[in-house]
Amino acid sequence: MAKNQKHFRFVKGFLVGSLTTATAVYGALHAFKKKVIEPENQENERVEENRRRANRKSLQAHQG
Repeated sequence: MAKNQKHFRFVKGFLVGSLTTATAVYGALHAFKKKVIEPENQENERVEENRRRANRKSLQAHQG
């Protein structure tokens, strides 16, 4: 009986530890995405929009 209890406690601890580790990794990746990836994408979109606007202005100025 004692051996089964030890085995059950080990499995329970292993599962809880694995779940906690997986949650921590997910949180770290999510934070990285929010702090690094998304702002970079937004900046690229802003630059592209400014480029389109400048091209339209340039073409309109030379329509004459």
